[in-house]
Amino acid sequence: MELVARKNDLLRELQLFQGIVERKNTIPILANVLMEAKGEEVRFLATDLEVGLRSKCAASVAKSGSLTLPAKKFYEIIKSLPETDIRIEEDKGGVKVAADRFDSRMQTLPREDFPTLPEGGNAPKATLPRSGLKEMVAKTQFAITGEDTRYFLNGALFVLYPTSMSLVATDGHRLALVTVAREGQAANRGAEAEEVRAILPKKTLGELGRLLAEGDGDIRYERGENHLFFEVGGRMLISRMIDGQFPAYERVIPKGNDKHIEFERDRLTNAVKRVALLSNERSRAVKFQIENGKVEVTSSSPDLGEAHETLPVDYSGEAMQICFNAQYVLDFLSAVATDVVSLDLKDEVSQAVMKPVGAEGYDYTYVIMPMRV
Repeated sequence: MELVARKNDLLRELQLFQGIVERKNTIPILANVLMEAKGEEVRFLATDLEVGLRSKCAASVAKSGSLTLPAKKFYEIIKSLPETDIRIEEDKGGVKVAADRFDSRMQTLPREDFPTLPEGGNAPKATLPRSGLKEMVAKTQFAITGEDTRYFLNGALFVLYPTSMSLVATDGHRLALVTVAREGQAANRGAEAEEVRAILPKKTLGELGRLLAEGDGDIRYERGENHLFFEVGGRMLISRMIDGQFPAYERVIPKGNDKHIEFERDRLTNAVKRVALLSNERSRAVKFQIENGKVEVTSSSPDLGEAHETLPVDYSGEAMQICFNAQYVLDFLSAVATDVVSLDLKDEVSQAVMKPVGAEGYDYTYVIMPMRV
């Protein structure tokens, strides 16, 4: 292999692989990125066997070939080089990376050891709106549990309907659900005519969020036998599906919450942040004491002290109090962008529902379990 490519072209692609390759793993080849040079481009592939990414960039290829390089070190070297052309050349079991007056030689691992990933292209494809998918990922991924033994909760459920799509995540204490319309989608194209469900790993959502952060244009989606494929701006994210039965989330969303309160989002955010500073460090509990015309947010800890802040609200129902994990409330408030948010309650022991008021383009429901302290 022998090629020349622009630094910025290489850097843009290589930085997308940094979250996929694992620094510590028992299979050394998974720390490498596969490079394949042919024609006028160089293709890249990296995977941790759960999530994989294919991408490419323009290059002047003098000699075709393929090899693997340590993804982190290769990225760090390219990043450190000046804005110029970079020469990459295979050399006696290694690879020379040079630019300007800089010269280096990196060790490779055998191309044959790199795992084979499915290509996709065999199942019906669906078109997903980029902006809607971006909202869905940003507003649900924080609610995925990190270390639950119920492995199906270590991901989010993606549901594709003929004219809409939903993403839902839960850790057993709170649930985030976003639904977005797929306008103009035909309802009679193969698998699109049916409801399609798949559980996406947490890492997949993180990488998908990064890919969606730049560019525009719709996303192509395909579901294979064991994998999901997202084509985003010429790049292909390949994800293994989590095999399991996601909880019946529809039953968790309460229907009879008859007490409705609206808050200025910034004011509620700041109040919860301040009051939580003196909450119990383990439970992070803050109490909402709701009365006619006001909500008092309070916290107390035997070791630290107590705090409270009063928020004026338009409320004339019966007085009640309910306790929440402050971090769960703040996660929701930081995910929404509307000026006003609502809180719907039934009583102090039933699930509460938070929603952004006046959100456009998506429907967002956040269910939060009260704490008993």
